Amino acid sequence: MTPSTTEFAPASGPLKGLKVLELGQLIAGPFAAKTLSDFGADVIKIEPPRTGDPLRQWRLLKDGTSVWWQVQSRNKRSLVLDLKEPAAQAIVSQLASQADVLIENFRPGAMEGWGLGPEALLALNPKLIMLRISGYGQSGPYRDKPGFGVVAETMSGLRHLTAEPGRVPVRVGVSIGDTLASLHGVIGIMMALHERQTSGQGQVIDVALYEAVFNCMESLLPEYSEFGVIRQAAGSALPGIAPSNAYRCADGGYALIAGNGDSIFKRLMACMGREDLGQDPALADNAGRVRRITEIDEAIGQWTAQLSVADVLQALDAAAVPAGRIYNVADIAADPHYLARGMLQNVRMSDGTDLMVPGIVPKLSRTPGNHRRNAPTLGQDTDDVLHELGLSDAQIQALKDKGIVA
Repeated sequence: MTPSTTEFAPASGPLKGLKVLELGQLIAGPFAAKTLSDFGADVIKIEPPRTGDPLRQWRLLKDGTSVWWQVQSRNKRSLVLDLKEPAAQAIVSQLASQADVLIENFRPGAMEGWGLGPEALLALNPKLIMLRISGYGQSGPYRDKPGFGVVAETMSGLRHLTAEPGRVPVRVGVSIGDTLASLHGVIGIMMALHERQTSGQGQVIDVALYEAVFNCMESLLPEYSEFGVIRQAAGSALPGIAPSNAYRCADGGYALIAGNGDSIFKRLMACMGREDLGQDPALADNAGRVRRITEIDEAIGQWTAQLSVADVLQALDAAAVPAGRIYNVADIAADPHYLARGMLQNVRMSDGTDLMVPGIVPKLSRTPGNHRRNAPTLGQDTDDVLHELGLSDAQIQALKDKGIVA
């Protein structure tokens, strides 16, 4: 069973009518704008001449353009402007005066250098909500340092934990720092829009990449503050939560088993034929299990080593014990649950072929998001956007002749 091809629909969703101006490039800012555009916002993406957003050329290309681009920039419109030119800056100011939200992820100070900082734009449009994503935030001693998501992951403490004990820390295989910052930015935008309904005023949202990751680091800091504990890498285990680990099976694969609820642990042990552990009063709560986690992990590992991953998961499903196998993308693309939830969508490309892309998250029951249009070609909407600002064909052509727009 394969996903059906998405039929493009007119603008709809809970954010229909919201006007968003996207500046910046690559991941953090554009992912935030993509999330808004999925739910109906009209996103105008401003790109530099000739090259456009560098993401257009990242990773694997189809007809010269990254297939990633089809995910990151769906539902957006592309306007090409050379932001170093005063005439282009004036166009951005005019667009910002009509926008609800502006998103940028340049290094701090870049927008101010173009005369497009918050002071200038909020004077033009007091209702404007401005999301600013940067490596270290708009203040502090590291403000002016360049910062990518990978650096945020190291500074937040995440990279310190993502390793097998005693081995080199590894990175998460995706740009998790950028994405977490984006989602925090979207949350900030939603809160600011809600507050604006009362005050009538816009505001600036300052998201630092490292802070977004740090916000997800759970008990890391209070444990250090209270107990002086510096949490260390623990591989596939979840320290202090027992049992929760990856266990090797007879066919060489791994089963991820989370038996860390009190009643779940008893069901897991019964499934394994280890009622002696399941009924042991000393293991009835998490604290007791943590003290004997080596014994428990060895018992589970001995059991899984006799069975295939599929047999382990079948037994644990029957026992209502949370477990799963490690998916690669081929597993995802063939999974019936992904398909049933609309998380695998085919979109029709300009050459008539279909491309599978992720569906839209989250799921809203009454006003769901949708895929209204494919990611734009570079400058595809320049003329339309400038016409909406009131520029004539002759004025637009004059700007093109000067290389200010394209």
